[in-house]
Amino acid sequence: MATFGDIGVAAAFNIFGALIFLIAFAFLRLQPFNDRVYFPKWYLKGLRSSPSHSGTFVNKFVNLDWRSYIRFLNWIPDALKMPEPELIDHAGLDSAVYLRIYLLGLKIFVPITLLAWAIIVPVNWTNKTLAQLSQGDAGLTYSSIDKLSISNVPFGSPRFWTHVVMAYVFTFWTCYALTKEYEKIAVMRLHFLASEKRRPDQFTVLVRNVPPDPDESVTECVEHFFLVNHPDHYLTHQVVINANKLAQLVEEKKKKQNWLDYYQLKYSRNRGKRPMAKTGFLGLSGDKVDGIDYQTAEIERLTKEIAEERKRVKTDPKCIMPAAFVSFKTRWGAAVCAQTQQSRNPTVWLTEWAAEPRDVFWANLAIPYVSITIRKLMAAVAFFFLTFFFMIPVSAVQSLANIESIEKRLPFLTSIVEQPFIKAFVQGVLPGLALKIFLIVLPTILMMMSKFEGFLSISALERRAAFRYYLFNFVNVFLVSIIAGSALSQLDTFIKQSPKEIPETIGVAIPMKATFFITYVMVDGWAGVAGEILRLKPLIFFHLKNFFLVKTEKDREEAMDPGSIGFNTGEPQIQLYFLLGLVYAVVTPVFLPFILVFFALAYMVFRHQIINVYNQEYESAAAFWPDVHGRIVYALIFSQIILMGLMGTKGIYEAPPVLIVLPVLTICFHLYCKGRYQPAFVRYPLQEAMMKDTLERTREPNLNVKGYLQQAYIHPIFKDEEDDEDEGFNMKLHDSATVPTKRQQSRKTTPVPSKFSGGSSPALPEHDHEGSLS
Repeated sequence: MATFGDIGVAAAFNIFGALIFLIAFAFLRLQPFNDRVYFPKWYLKGLRSSPSHSGTFVNKFVNLDWRSYIRFLNWIPDALKMPEPELIDHAGLDSAVYLRIYLLGLKIFVPITLLAWAIIVPVNWTNKTLAQLSQGDAGLTYSSIDKLSISNVPFGSPRFWTHVVMAYVFTFWTCYALTKEYEKIAVMRLHFLASEKRRPDQFTVLVRNVPPDPDESVTECVEHFFLVNHPDHYLTHQVVINANKLAQLVEEKKKKQNWLDYYQLKYSRNRGKRPMAKTGFLGLSGDKVDGIDYQTAEIERLTKEIAEERKRVKTDPKCIMPAAFVSFKTRWGAAVCAQTQQSRNPTVWLTEWAAEPRDVFWANLAIPYVSITIRKLMAAVAFFFLTFFFMIPVSAVQSLANIESIEKRLPFLTSIVEQPFIKAFVQGVLPGLALKIFLIVLPTILMMMSKFEGFLSISALERRAAFRYYLFNFVNVFLVSIIAGSALSQLDTFIKQSPKEIPETIGVAIPMKATFFITYVMVDGWAGVAGEILRLKPLIFFHLKNFFLVKTEKDREEAMDPGSIGFNTGEPQIQLYFLLGLVYAVVTPVFLPFILVFFALAYMVFRHQIINVYNQEYESAAAFWPDVHGRIVYALIFSQIILMGLMGTKGIYEAPPVLIVLPVLTICFHLYCKGRYQPAFVRYPLQEAMMKDTLERTREPNLNVKGYLQQAYIHPIFKDEEDDEDEGFNMKLHDSATVPTKRQQSRKTTPVPSKFSGGSSPALPEHDHEGSLS
């Protein structure tokens, strides 16, 4: 069992590691040649120039101003002083609301920690239950930390009612803080949407499952449908094209070009020797050939393949998917279309808000809609088996990461692990470190599963991956780490129990596992967060690219890797700490200060990164907040259920009926918040849309909305084309002066002038609106 001494060693180890990261960052960020690594956001905005372009040769690489080293911690107040409205203008609402998750953690847990240490800790500490039990049972082991937990309260003691009362207090305070935060962020979102600059997605909806028509192409069918059913608001559309293979070829050619630049630069530095390369996997195997000649030949081959594939995409009707981005003249028209059913048949003409162009995940647009349900089912099954089988290595690592297991399995190490410092390291650092290493590859796997499911935006991909990451953490990091020792024994024990016994089993085990989670928080939440600000991987890669590949200023800008928040990994991490904090608030309050250090340090670090480093890929206007709120509520309910099970084992049989009111009240609270605030995150009020449209018409009466939206949702692979033929192709995909059709009825009822004229289409007779599309 880990003692306060072991925790102290672990804390010293992690604090020392975090300080090394922070001091290294404070030093490296002052060096001119690292400026693009630690301030890339300002370069991308064009508001910062490289300090290495001026001064002496030495000054271009090393900061010789000794006064700047005295102020090396200035980044902390600099990161905190930017006001939130300015932060939103600078980095977007997503980034600002993400930071508010850390603030919410502080708002919830600072008062809870103070109350728990003032009331619960004295109640637990002033008992001698564990000491008395250990005298009667030589096999019972406990640590000084356990004396501060609920385990030290005697069986059937009235003192347990203190924990019951505090559970009510903590629940009410958490719900109050969540309500205020949800209300605040809902207002921020509506204000952001109202004040935001014009964006293509405000006028555009994505239409999927366009029904096939033997007489018309997809583009003709889409245009007829919306001219008939949205005659006063329809403007233009862009059909979805399956250009995935073309995009892959272009990306492959870009990589080959980078290698060619590298070999040419290498050869220019040493004319006496031609650079060589291997043709096999990753350049590690295969025949050895001239690097420049080989890459040149590969680029020529890919150029021909790209031309052929581009020609196929232009001429093959199979490349046109039954989906389209449909744009409207007003935000009001787009809101009506996105939030209503378009057809008598609810399985066709499915409309939803289009993601902003930066947020669109183009590769998944080519996935047939009918296959998405099957893909989601397959991904769910794969995730279940991933979670289930991951229990074995996680459990094995946890069982090995303690003194008793190591001595049992590897007896020759007994004399080594019994050394005080090594023993403290094994019990205070190794468990959390081992678990952290096992979880390194998990986010990549979960993101691949989300892509397979067919989500159409990067934000949706990250939200789904975040949800699964949280479930995985809940099962494997929390439950599996608590229930038992080895994987097989804990699985056998858990399966054989009846469902009503599970809360009691977990409830008894939770107080005894507090030390493990303390070590995990210190490794992952202290040293891990401090390591984030150092940006060691981007630092190394930038200098490698800068040395081997960069020839122009544009190359140097592309070598920068600002990264982004990483919602799919960061948010589940925060949610795990909310879960741990809420579960241990009543059971083992000694855990809470470690959580507070994480929230405070992470808020400071990520605020700096958002201001100076991260370049967010998209802006969803905090659409993820309902997920954050919901997961905190579920964690609160789980903590209440576990406390009920724990009280059932402590002889206070009146407590569970009293505590059962808490989950009921919390569920009611969640339903209230969902009905009151969530619509602001899934709907766009027509009143807001009309106000914004009216204001825009007043300010810009001659605005050419069609010109603004014309190329907004062209596949990125076509946006860089410069020849007239390709531009003509782009125009052909979504525009025509008239609406050609073979169907006479449709020709009679399709309004003319078409969208190309830019004028409002005349209204149609009511009885013809639907008949023209039958």
